[in-house]
Amino acid sequence: MAAKTARSKSTSTKENGVRVEEGLSLFKSDKFDADAYVQSKCSINEKDIKQLCSYLLDLKKASAEEMRRSVYANYPAFIRTSKEISDLEGELSSIRNLLSTQATLIHGLANGVNIDHDGSPANGALNFEDNDLSDLEKWAAEYPDQLDALLAERRVDEALAAFDEGELLISQANENHTLSSSLLSSLQFAIAERKQKLADQLAKAACQPSTRGGELRSAITALKRLGDGPRAHTVLLDAHFQRYQYNMQSLRPSSTSYGGAYTAALSQLVFSAISQASSDSLGIFGKEPAYSSELVTWATKQTEAFSLLVKRHALASSAAAGGLRAAAECAQIALGHCSLLEARGLSLCPVLLKHFKPIVEQALEANLKRIEENTAAMAAADDWVLTNPPAGSRHASTAFQNKLTSSAHRFNLMVQDFFEDVGPLLSMQLGSKALEGLFRVFNSYVDVLVRALPGSMEEEEANFEGFGNKIVQMAETEAQQLALLANASLLADELLPRAAMKLAPLDQTSHRTDDLRRPSDRQNRNPEQREWKRRLLSTVDKLKDAFCRQHALDLIFTEEGDSHLSADMYINMDGNGDDVDWFPSLIFQELYAKLNRMASLAADMFEGRERFATSLLMRLTETVILWLSGDQSFWDDIEEGPRPLGPLGLRQLYLDMKFVICFASQGRYLSRNLHRGTNEIITKALAAFSATGLDPYSDLPEDDWFNEICLDGMERLSGKAKGNNGEVHSPTASVSAQSVSSARSHGSY
Repeated sequence: MAAKTARSKSTSTKENGVRVEEGLSLFKSDKFDADAYVQSKCSINEKDIKQLCSYLLDLKKASAEEMRRSVYANYPAFIRTSKEISDLEGELSSIRNLLSTQATLIHGLANGVNIDHDGSPANGALNFEDNDLSDLEKWAAEYPDQLDALLAERRVDEALAAFDEGELLISQANENHTLSSSLLSSLQFAIAERKQKLADQLAKAACQPSTRGGELRSAITALKRLGDGPRAHTVLLDAHFQRYQYNMQSLRPSSTSYGGAYTAALSQLVFSAISQASSDSLGIFGKEPAYSSELVTWATKQTEAFSLLVKRHALASSAAAGGLRAAAECAQIALGHCSLLEARGLSLCPVLLKHFKPIVEQALEANLKRIEENTAAMAAADDWVLTNPPAGSRHASTAFQNKLTSSAHRFNLMVQDFFEDVGPLLSMQLGSKALEGLFRVFNSYVDVLVRALPGSMEEEEANFEGFGNKIVQMAETEAQQLALLANASLLADELLPRAAMKLAPLDQTSHRTDDLRRPSDRQNRNPEQREWKRRLLSTVDKLKDAFCRQHALDLIFTEEGDSHLSADMYINMDGNGDDVDWFPSLIFQELYAKLNRMASLAADMFEGRERFATSLLMRLTETVILWLSGDQSFWDDIEEGPRPLGPLGLRQLYLDMKFVICFASQGRYLSRNLHRGTNEIITKALAAFSATGLDPYSDLPEDDWFNEICLDGMERLSGKAKGNNGEVHSPTASVSAQSVSSARSHGSY
């Protein structure tokens, strides 16, 4: 049954083969006209076209199957035939050498014997004019055998000397006509053939991994002496390539192994091979441009191949996992070995950078993204209380300077680690990119701090898209809100610039004394980092502005949206018949009390950075005054309202501005903008009063009167003055008591 099935399959196969042959017979014909064939097929209808396509597909499948069967059926025969051909080539080469030797002997004999072609047969045999060969002819007969012996025994130097000797004697014999032309040709052929044989021997020996440096140089020098310099140089480079490829077999990169170790071992092999090849090329071939160009091309090719290996086995996995330190160290190791070749005139670092830079940039971005996301997650649970660095932290020794909240501590520690990683990136021209990336991350962190201010979430929602986790713990108290500013200011002014000094050029960070300098002093020596610090501080201004705007609005407006600072509080004073108890208005009492509280908190939070605390209080005071100066509805009521500003209202407004100037001056946060703002308000009020036809100065007391009230008000509000019952008033009690007094004196307010 099996035999029957086999016969059936064989018959089917033969039938398919016959059909294929028949289908292809048309195309095999010498009279086949492709254009006529296509034209005849183009006239068929759609159904015929589909049938033709189906037929062609079947034909294609049958042809592929036939090809596959043919290959498998004849593969052993092909291998066997190839081996026999190789053996025959070896035998033919041996026969050619034997025939060459025999031809040389025959030429020698023919030139040593005189054959009489014109003699009669009766002469009997050949006539020799001289049965003795000359010394030169004897040498010519023995010379090829001598060369063969030297080549067989690998006596390269003696063979080279023999070649030189033979070429010299051939030249002399040619000039003196001491040898026949046929013998000269035979000798020249023998020398050329054996030179080629020696060249092949030298090339084969040079490319053996076991060939040592001295042996390699001797072989290449001998190959060059044979007259084939380009081949000798190519063989030299190939020999170094074969040697380091052989040595690379012991390197087996593993996913669990340290990528830096693999990179170091591989770069040591590759760049040592390039260095040795450069040294050998220069020593043997000199500085000839053709050879130097070939060396540079070869070295570039090897560096490209090395880059791809390191990228595949070390860099790619590190970059994908965000391992900046591992990726940067691998790149630095390779660049360090590569840069040593620059002394030999080989500048190959750009080749490495072309492959390494993008993947290290990927790791850099992944690290920055991790800092951003981790800090945002910490901010979601931050209680906004300043604490010392975590126990065991390497930054705990500077705790007196580094009091931050938990999210800022996390941000700082991650940034310190980040700069530890990117130090080697200077050689990859990634220092600026690292600074720019960190600025972007810090700017995002400041956005989170702004979002932590109460009331800022809704109005700023659209400005903070894309910072990961949007949930932020609110800073409810003034102390917590000042902690936000302490975070941003300390990071921008001290901690980040100090960490960024690790990216400064080596000649700026090599001296130990630099560590004792303030970061601001050291950065004066690096314009790029000085500009970077300026940008950081300008980002802090964004938080400072949001803080001051929120507190100014809290002072000016109630929760229901009514204003504590309206024109009516001054206009209505002249309609009230009661005696006025002159004292600063309630809103400015509260402003003074708020500034005092913040100054007390800032003294602890901003220790050593009093300038920032002063500028913050200055900005808050300016925000309130500039808002009043620019409130058009306020001034419309004052200047064009139904009731004019009276003498009492003018005096109260003048007193309020003098009070602001007085406490700002005492607190040392009286700025030029604040002074200009209060003067502008006073000028507008005087102009509005003058518009009624009255003289404002006739109703205003002397400045001493205002100064006395302002100083008395500051003492009472700060709790330094005693009341009628001898008790000291606290700031809160003073504000509360004066609220009643002001409400009575201001009428409808």
